[in-house]
Amino acid sequence: MFGLNLKEIVEYGVMGILILMSIIVLWAVFERFLFYRYIKLVLYENKTELEIDLSKNLTLIATIGSNAPYVGLLGTVFGIIMTFVQIGQLGMVDTANIMTGLALALQATAGGLLVAIPSIIFYNLLMRKSEVLIAQWEILQEKKQRNRSKEVESF
Repeated sequence: MFGLNLKEIVEYGVMGILILMSIIVLWAVFERFLFYRYIKLVLYENKTELEIDLSKNLTLIATIGSNAPYVGLLGTVFGIIMTFVQIGQLGMVDTANIMTGLALALQATAGGLLVAIPSIIFYNLLMRKSEVLIAQWEILQEKKQRNRSKEVESF
């Protein structure tokens, strides 16, 4: 198939999936940062609506962050299997060939961690910002309520 062997297909497939996952996370994080920066809390009358809007795409970021290491591990397992298959087919043990195969297999694990670690960091930062925005909204609602009470008392 286009001159690629099974090991290269698995390797490029896993790394391609990890790259796609990182692009999706970067998009979602950028979208959330922009949304949080320009949100108008005064436009929200209902806390549930605010929470729904603030939590959009956070599950996606967390899901990718928690599953990227498994995708990398899957690539590592496939790489190790392909290395052992190659050893079995050649019928001899070539240390350089084995080490190269194992190093390439471990590359997938590193890729998974490189996607997961920033994803989880961004998720935690965005969750904290979401909590702060909800607290700010609650403060605004309390101020509105106090102002209404004062207006009623003044009559």
